Amino acid sequence: MSLPRYPEYKDSRVEWLGEVPAHWEVKRLKYLCDIQTGDRDTENAVEDGLYPFFVRSQTVERINSYAFDGEAILTAGDGVGVGKVFHHYSGAFDFHQRVYMLNRFQNVSGAFLFHYLRENFYKVALEGGAKSTVDSLRRPLFTNFPVALPPPDEQLCIVDFATQQTAKIDALVAEQQRLIELLKEKRQAVISHAVTKGLNPNAPMKDSGIEWLGEVPAHWDCLPIKFLATIRNGSTPSRERLDFWTGGDYPWLNSGLVNADPVAPADQFVTPVALRECHLPIVEPPAVVVGVTGQGRTRGMASMLLFESTLSQHLAALKPRDGRLDAHFLKRVLEMAYTYLRRDSDAAGSTKGAITCEELGNFKISCPPESEQQAIVDYTTRVASQFHILTAEATRAIDLLQERRIALISAAVTGQIDVRPRAQKA
Repeated sequence: MSLPRYPEYKDSRVEWLGEVPAHWEVKRLKYLCDIQTGDRDTENAVEDGLYPFFVRSQTVERINSYAFDGEAILTAGDGVGVGKVFHHYSGAFDFHQRVYMLNRFQNVSGAFLFHYLRENFYKVALEGGAKSTVDSLRRPLFTNFPVALPPPDEQLCIVDFATQQTAKIDALVAEQQRLIELLKEKRQAVISHAVTKGLNPNAPMKDSGIEWLGEVPAHWDCLPIKFLATIRNGSTPSRERLDFWTGGDYPWLNSGLVNADPVAPADQFVTPVALRECHLPIVEPPAVVVGVTGQGRTRGMASMLLFESTLSQHLAALKPRDGRLDAHFLKRVLEMAYTYLRRDSDAAGSTKGAITCEELGNFKISCPPESEQQAIVDYTTRVASQFHILTAEATRAIDLLQERRIALISAAVTGQIDVRPRAQKA
């Protein structure tokens, strides 16, 4: 899209803003609206509350009270949302004590001001910010923020332009997001079929006797994991014993590291004293590490371990006993079994949710001959790589679209492009 510039510009006398159309004004935010903060805290949120509750994030909570009823702009006053989180809302709502509410707009459209602030305020949001545990927005910086102000009719044109462009780009982003989900489903289906049915479509099949596997090639074995691999749980050495942790150089893995594949490098290390006195297992690669506790997604997740380490009680390490089972094939199998591992551990009655080493050991899997395992690993690795490339391209397209939206709307609200109808420009 190529849009013209205005015929004449002037210096805004604001460094980051530069030139603005000659007939626009530049005013401080405090002269365009009232600005105040709320008196509620996060703990006042109610899950199914009657009214929106604006806090310091993009997520809008709910609450049973309202402090204002009308048109307003709301933005975070501290935390990670400073300069990034803006809401434009009309109706009854309540808001957090560290959220700024802008209302009673004077000579400015609330919708125009919302787009202007959302696309530009981040440029100076933390200038003079109070650096403590979080970034805090100083009120004078906010109230004195310069706003390039076009005449009312142009404000409406710019709002219409922003609305149309946002709708168009949001639709394109949604298409890419749907594509990513389809790619994810297709990847899962292709890999699952290879791991559970093999690569030969003409192979005779048999009933595995295992619910989640169904039929498998007739020449495959179906065995509990304990007959194919050793399974070991870790522990957490006492933090009060400095000689367990100070100067340690042996990698100790906690549950979060299993979210990466392969397992992310350790960020904590234990000493030989801890290894010895706490009887920590030494796990040699290649092995598969599985999250075994908690309600989050980590429980049941499998990842390859490619370096020697020990681990916490929140993880279990599965090490193939011999050539009958390839560690990389085992990891693929456990990826496919994720839902079933979680379901079985949820059914065990624990409120926390846990998978025991005994349950892992008794979990039955299919085991092809060694040569087939390697062929399946090679095939699924290629498939995963191909889908990763396609997903990365779709993700990059989303980033470019969002950058395009920001650039277009920022240019419109600062007068760098002229979006007025042709008749109005004459």
